Amino acid sequence: MEKYQKVKVVGRGAFGIVHLCLRKADQKLVILKQIPVEQMTKDERLAAQNECQVLKLLNHPNIIEYYENFLEDKALMIAMEYAPGGTLAEYIQKRNSLLDEETILHFFVQILLALHHVHNKLILHRDLKTQNILLDKYQMIVKIGDFGISKILSSKSKAYTVVGTPCYISPELCEGKPYNQKSDIWALGCVLYELASLKRAFEAANLPALVLKIMSGTFAPISDQYSPELRQLILSMLSLDPSKRPQLSEITAQPICIRALLNLYTDIGSVKMRRIEKPLSTVAPASHRRSGGRVNSARSRGGFLAHSSKSGIPLPLSTVYTWGSGIISPLRLPMLNTEVVQVSAGRTQKAGVTRSGRLIMWEAPPVGTVDASLPGSMEQTQPQFISRFLEGQSGVAIKHVSCGDLFTACLTDRGIIMSFGNGSNGCLGHGTFNDVTQPKIVEALLGYEIAQVSCGASHVLAATNDREVFSWGRGDNGRLGLATQEAHNSPQQVNVPSAHEAQKVLCGIDCSMILTTRNHILACGSNRFNKLGLDNSSPAEDPHPSNQVEEVHIFTPVQSYPLNKGNIVHVDVGTAHSAAITDFQYPQHFA
Repeated sequence: MEKYQKVKVVGRGAFGIVHLCLRKADQKLVILKQIPVEQMTKDERLAAQNECQVLKLLNHPNIIEYYENFLEDKALMIAMEYAPGGTLAEYIQKRNSLLDEETILHFFVQILLALHHVHNKLILHRDLKTQNILLDKYQMIVKIGDFGISKILSSKSKAYTVVGTPCYISPELCEGKPYNQKSDIWALGCVLYELASLKRAFEAANLPALVLKIMSGTFAPISDQYSPELRQLILSMLSLDPSKRPQLSEITAQPICIRALLNLYTDIGSVKMRRIEKPLSTVAPASHRRSGGRVNSARSRGGFLAHSSKSGIPLPLSTVYTWGSGIISPLRLPMLNTEVVQVSAGRTQKAGVTRSGRLIMWEAPPVGTVDASLPGSMEQTQPQFISRFLEGQSGVAIKHVSCGDLFTACLTDRGIIMSFGNGSNGCLGHGTFNDVTQPKIVEALLGYEIAQVSCGASHVLAATNDREVFSWGRGDNGRLGLATQEAHNSPQQVNVPSAHEAQKVLCGIDCSMILTTRNHILACGSNRFNKLGLDNSSPAEDPHPSNQVEEVHIFTPVQSYPLNKGNIVHVDVGTAHSAAITDFQYPQHFA
């Protein structure tokens, strides 16, 4: 286990515990299935060994990848790929309307390809079901998993043991008859039916009633909105006679599947995939890249700028300056032969994200490390900084960084937040107030795909791709939007007003803002100087004292004209003021 760091338990079953772990070598999330060997029966041990044996034989993009197995504390540990998008069963349960046929077939043909690979290896899955079909983080790519009761067959042998989940077992299993790959075809038909109807083909209050339903082969028809070809495909796979069920090759050759397979292969470029980092030597010189790109910057308490070289000389690829807070004129920061595309500044630290997804830090050297006797040292009146790449980041690509006072939060391209630095006020979100020197995953948010993160001086907001908002850290003035002034050391879900959906989150010193999908601003925290626009003001005059708001503890729509018109496309908040850009034909700025 020295190669892995346990993150949390994601499942428990009859065979043992399933852990989500961080592989230290490359910081990749993996699944470790822990199976206690000593308490297992002989059959259970054989099943565990069988899973390892089967996984080693399989190598397909739509099958959970096997990494290794080893013994640890009298338990068999199986390391395998992590699929963060949950199960297909969970995906179906969350639906409140039927899937369109194109989506159904997009999932189905991937399962079809995976099962074809399994059967070509002369392996029966024997427990194919939506709970064992996993999804990637974008819920676009299917991964079949859980081969614990699979059986490796000789070319003409048949299996006799009755195994599998009752709702998906075939009629021949119910009768105790021998079966081969056609039982997996039946289960595949059950999965396709479930995708089309959002419910199982065969369900009953008890096992005898379920067996009767399966043996009769009766199930409710799918919706008329689907094509006759899809309906016929389901009926053929759920034929009571195994010999009448189509082979996988026959299913693949059907026009309805051919179209979906062609779409799958031609659309593969549009599926979000992890960017492959290129060595610096392959990066084109700045003069060959498109110019005019805007540098994204998180809120900073001193000036901070990054720009790319325009000279055509590959090195340096970027020049980064800092100023303010005692630095009189812009100070050029030392670089590490890389291109910086986004920057942020905290009280003492500055951070940048490189084009290849690495995090670069600039920090003041420890006291006493600058030798005043060095030539020219008396002329160095401005503070100096040391640059370094963040350690322990191998295999992780950072896409955004945000700095608070003495702490830093960064967002990976996989939608995971990592934080490090000073843990006071609970700003790191790790459930403690302890300092952390190396980036650590905010475990409480692992079940969500984070789209954006913003740090204030001592609190943090994060928004997910599903428009959910979480906050943590210092809570006075109501800056967390949680209806209290309490501090929280782990992420808490924020109640966003029902009429609004979060598009972007922003943190100020003692306040927070949400820009909604309909271009409204919600704000909470200190409204001193009406910096959040929460005073009820009109264009003609200042608000009456009764309409002035000192602070609010929940996210509230802004009231000051013209910010209350709902046409804001960008907003940011500083120490005692805010600024916004509207979507008028000729952009107008308000502060």
